[in-house]
Amino acid sequence: MRLQATLLWLASCVPFTVAIYPDEVNHVDFHHALLGVPTAESTFFLRPPSSSNASLLYTLSEDSLVGAINPRDGSPLWRQNVSRSSQPDHGPGLLRASDGVSSIVSAVGDYVSSWSALDGKLVWENWFVDESLVDLELLHLADPHAAPSSKDTVALFAGKTGVVRRVDGESGDVKWEYRDESGETPFQVSSSSTEVFYISLQSGLLKGTKVKVTSLDPVTGRQTRQVTLNSESDVSGPESILFVGANTASPLIVWADKSQKTLKVNVIGSKKVSSVNIENTSGQEIRSIVVHAPHQLNSLPHFLVHYQTESSSWADVYHVDLKTEAVSKAYSLPRVQGWSAFATSNKDANVFFTRITEAELTVVSSASHGILGRWPLQTPPQGRFLHAVAEVVAKGESVAVRSAAVLESGDWQLIRNGQNEWTRYEALAGAQAASWAEADTQEELAHQLQVEGHESIYGAYLHRVKRHVKDLEHLPEWLKELPKRILTSILSDEISNLDGFGVSKTVVVATRNGRVYALDTGNHGAVSWSVKASQGETWNVKAIITQPGYATVYPDDGSSVTFNVTSGGIVKRTSATTKIRSVAVVSNDDTPSTIGINEKGAPLEPLSGPGFFVTSSDDGRVLGWVASNNKVPVWEFAPAPGQKIVRAVARPSHDPVASIGKVLGNRSVLYKYLNPNLVLVTAVGDSSATFYLLDAVSGNLLYTTTQEGVDTTQPIASTISENWFAYSFLAHPVHPSDAMGYQLVISELYESPIPNDRGSLGSAANFSSIHDLLPLPHVISQAFVIPEPISHMGVTETRQGITIRQLLCYLPSTNSLVGIPRPFLDPRRPVDRDPTANEAEEGLMRYSPYLEFDGKWYLSHVRDVIGISNILSSPTLLESTSLVFAFGWDIFGTRATPSQAFDILGKGFSKLQLLATVVALGVGVVFLAPMVRRKQVNTIWNS
Repeated sequence: MRLQATLLWLASCVPFTVAIYPDEVNHVDFHHALLGVPTAESTFFLRPPSSSNASLLYTLSEDSLVGAINPRDGSPLWRQNVSRSSQPDHGPGLLRASDGVSSIVSAVGDYVSSWSALDGKLVWENWFVDESLVDLELLHLADPHAAPSSKDTVALFAGKTGVVRRVDGESGDVKWEYRDESGETPFQVSSSSTEVFYISLQSGLLKGTKVKVTSLDPVTGRQTRQVTLNSESDVSGPESILFVGANTASPLIVWADKSQKTLKVNVIGSKKVSSVNIENTSGQEIRSIVVHAPHQLNSLPHFLVHYQTESSSWADVYHVDLKTEAVSKAYSLPRVQGWSAFATSNKDANVFFTRITEAELTVVSSASHGILGRWPLQTPPQGRFLHAVAEVVAKGESVAVRSAAVLESGDWQLIRNGQNEWTRYEALAGAQAASWAEADTQEELAHQLQVEGHESIYGAYLHRVKRHVKDLEHLPEWLKELPKRILTSILSDEISNLDGFGVSKTVVVATRNGRVYALDTGNHGAVSWSVKASQGETWNVKAIITQPGYATVYPDDGSSVTFNVTSGGIVKRTSATTKIRSVAVVSNDDTPSTIGINEKGAPLEPLSGPGFFVTSSDDGRVLGWVASNNKVPVWEFAPAPGQKIVRAVARPSHDPVASIGKVLGNRSVLYKYLNPNLVLVTAVGDSSATFYLLDAVSGNLLYTTTQEGVDTTQPIASTISENWFAYSFLAHPVHPSDAMGYQLVISELYESPIPNDRGSLGSAANFSSIHDLLPLPHVISQAFVIPEPISHMGVTETRQGITIRQLLCYLPSTNSLVGIPRPFLDPRRPVDRDPTANEAEEGLMRYSPYLEFDGKWYLSHVRDVIGISNILSSPTLLESTSLVFAFGWDIFGTRATPSQAFDILGKGFSKLQLLATVVALGVGVVFLAPMVRRKQVNTIWNS
């Protein structure tokens, strides 16, 4: 107790300097700035106009985030969310750009925008209400007077009619529009150097679909001519057309017949349809046909057709004669077993095709079949590549290539001449659930000790000797690492490896595409393993429950998958047919038990043994259950009429209390109301929010408060810990004297308002929440006006609860994570006066209604951490340090030290200087010892 009291006093004396310093960025924290899985049609290398000749990698993800990636290391240069369409169910977006142009153009739904290619700043934006985007292309005109800094955009929209618009590249204004009143289906828009082509699909009289091409004047938008292709025997709908070339010297329309034996090619604007035989010698049905062609105006009119069967793939390269509009096969690329992915790139007029297979990467020219470069893949891909983009650089007779390819797992890799340069785990975007996990390193030791406990004294001693001898096999490795550890500990400014203190932990993350990842927080969030767990394409994970060595994922279909935390191997898989709403965990003396909760808030089956848990239902009730009974709840809570429960939170499972009371300045004590079974329920009405504090065992209502004038459409965050809870909301003034803005309310619970008074149960050795009448807590509350909204809250956790806690808050408007020290939120801060001497000794400061977020509180530093949906905290063996992990769209982790790192040596401590001092003292003792002895002898003789 004395040691604990000393540590508590030490922690309270440390100043509240809680932020990370600039030199700690990427050292104590990590950030996965994610975009989402890149789309095939909107990913490309682009060389923006700048002093550098280097290209950047641009993409628009499946989740409507556009961004630029540095191809050297895979770091994002900028990101923008373009999902600003007024249509909630908009389709996939499109991104277009051109070399030498300073801006890129994106379109999602009815929203079209232009962004600076260098820094991602908004150039212009425009909405086209009641219309949805179909296609988007940049207009490449052979006009020497056209401004190179921007190009106009041709956009195709579908609404009541099909509409083609030319949008100014500098302002976003519409220059002209063409409306198709025929009722045909708008399909795509394309252009050449002199014309704009509007492609629509017309239903045939008997069957099939005809392709209609309407030529438009690029200056006025007027129709110049119209061509209808005889395609009704082959084309049944938009999915039958394989390719519509855009912005090429000869834009093409490509489709195949229904038997997939003939390829049909039309040069857009002409009536001629060329037929080319598909040579399928595999004996298997063709699963997919993909056409790859360059998108530059001066590129050679060459294109590649990629064929894929169940077990093999091959490709044919075709040339187009611009004069006769004839299509001829130039050469074929050999068939390979398994999958392959192709990418098209060009340098001036030359066109290159890059092929990635399971074993190698090759580059060929579109002009001939000779392989210009071949590199074996140094790291075999973990799955199949879906699509890729490439950039080829010619160096005399040889070439170099870098290709950015997307795996079916959602990972994005850049391969440079066969070497994997970096991997972006884009599937982590929008993580659904996460949990801390620990490897069961002591499992074998516990087993050996159990064996020794069942043997005789001699047998146990002999068994232990054998175990220690076996441990000697790790001695050479330990001795080999010893010099490095010694040198590192001496020469570095601080302790570089804190793994032995629990700082390095594993976080298991489940993503919506059915994968489970393990992130090593001690290694900058590196992915330790990744496993495809769902048997379908997607799933909805409700919880991840961990035990030492294992992690179990619970999707909403009632099934479960158990993983080995160290290797990622699937240990166990269960199936079920009943959907679950959540998962309850009942802890007992042995391993914790889990049970699924249905939509009505009832457990699916009873559990053996004691325990209780609290659930919520879809109809807005909170229910208390005994683990051994799933028929009738012990208690039931429903909010007031007209209210709906939106959130319920309980105290964290690990929430130690270092002190049962708060020592006041006059040495008296306010005893904390420490009920381990508290539940905070948030219910909203039309313009109000009510917060209920319940006892989870009995269901008794301990405290309630109602806030009026609350905007219930804005986030309402809440959390509870120890003897306090906090919540945040947006308030509109109900009375003229009320404050308007975002508010943060903090409430503390005490057993009595009188110091040194424990209340009616103060002398009781124990009590029952069911049989005893629990006294109501004394609640002290205070509100603060904060500058921006809080969407999610959390609390730092330490091993013994001695360190001052931080209220972790995610700020969605600035994409930041802050840690507010609890002393700044103390509701006992004196109002309208300065603190007295006793209050100042407690650390209280004068109350200010406006709480400005100090720059030292930002745990995310200057990073933009977007889309956080949950904040987790975990203790370490260092009492000063708490691990924080935030996930949602981005992934962010850091170490929080609310009271500074008082139990480890900091950077200001020079270990090298200490060692030099010890050595100097030792040398001095060696030299001075004979002199001292001689002086002592001389003194004796002289006396």
